[in-house]
Amino acid sequence: MTLFDGQRLGNDTFKLDVERMRQGWYSDKYFANINKMLVALAGEGYRYSGKNNNLPIGLSAEQIFTGDMEVEMQWFTRRIGDTVVVGVDKSLAMLKHCTGVFIDDKFVNTADKLEVWAVHDGDVVSSDGDPLKVQPVIRVRGRYRDFALLETPTLGTLTRSSRIATNVYETFVAAKGKPMLFFPARFDSHEVQASDGYAYNIALQRFNLDHTKDIGAFISTDAQGDWWGGAGGGTIAHAAIASFLGDTAEAMMAFARLLPVQIPRIALVDFNNDCVKDSKLTLKAMFEEYSRLLEAGEKEEAEKYVLYGVRLDTSGSLRDESVLPLGDPNLDLGVNPRLVFNVREGLDNAWKDWTLEDRQVGLAEAYCANVKIVVSGGFSPDKIRKFEKLGVPSDIYAVGSYLFNNSGPTVTDYTADVVRVKVHGKWVDMAKVGRRALSNSALKRVW
Repeated sequence: MTLFDGQRLGNDTFKLDVERMRQGWYSDKYFANINKMLVALAGEGYRYSGKNNNLPIGLSAEQIFTGDMEVEMQWFTRRIGDTVVVGVDKSLAMLKHCTGVFIDDKFVNTADKLEVWAVHDGDVVSSDGDPLKVQPVIRVRGRYRDFALLETPTLGTLTRSSRIATNVYETFVAAKGKPMLFFPARFDSHEVQASDGYAYNIALQRFNLDHTKDIGAFISTDAQGDWWGGAGGGTIAHAAIASFLGDTAEAMMAFARLLPVQIPRIALVDFNNDCVKDSKLTLKAMFEEYSRLLEAGEKEEAEKYVLYGVRLDTSGSLRDESVLPLGDPNLDLGVNPRLVFNVREGLDNAWKDWTLEDRQVGLAEAYCANVKIVVSGGFSPDKIRKFEKLGVPSDIYAVGSYLFNNSGPTVTDYTADVVRVKVHGKWVDMAKVGRRALSNSALKRVW
């Protein structure tokens, strides 16, 4: 499946629209036109007859059948710095199932005629932006017209998946190993959730490998875990709190009572724009039931009322009630360091205001201290780095639309170039100016 287990995913996972991909449905039209032209030339038995070729001196341009030209093509990205590569296995599935020709309207698969090298999903390539120094992630040798239509979809899947994986990886680095909730599903079409969630998981495994961590995966939809066996999780929604008339504590009590215990109880506490108050109200209600059930000997049922965390999601246009203004009305809006410090203090000291038996004090204090703080709303590596530098007591970061970012340093666009052609049995350099055939020690022969 990845670099981490040495296996590769196949089309039983990707479920490609093979029939239409073979027909060029997903290809830029100019590739379809080129394919038609080369097929026609092959049918005519056309031989190259031009006068201005780039062949080395001494190599004859005679008897070269352009329509059947074999080429060497390489796929690469020029994202500055390191790129966590994802999308390779899906691209290989495209090549395996959609390389070929139509003969009498019947598709003949010729993938076995290709020579293919590729890195694994999860490998890392580096670039300084110079296309003469890139590290290819896929190399293919074979008859160009057989796989010309696949340039567009392979580049597309490599670009999107590698961009998301690299953005995720850099977010983990900024968070210094704290968990991250993968929350971008609402910002794009549902059809991409499986591939996006896979990219997130590959980036997570890469980070754990590089930094000797053991962070778990937190995704928000089941679809995001489809390719690797993950399951969606998350918090309660603002809409649910509205259904409980704005009573966050009561909403969480119902959630805890009715949902399976393996779903973490994370309260969304900004509905009334007073995160400290609603955190403490929820904490008290949950602990009272937790304590009651423990004393009744119902330990398993009591586990349902363990408050795993509170999530702060204050709108960027609001200042929470617990954050006193400091002059400028635009300061400390949304989820900001002062708010998180206030909530942590409120959580840690909440038990002091409860009526407790002496035997309950230690239990209550630990219960409060163990509640984690999840922050969400406009988080990016830059914002996370600021929180970490200030020592803000955030335990988990929920990140959404930033992970799709594709501007400036996050542009991860891939391209593919023909760099050699086979002439009279020899591989000859034939790249456009500014490109050349390049190597990458991570490339492994696939077939």
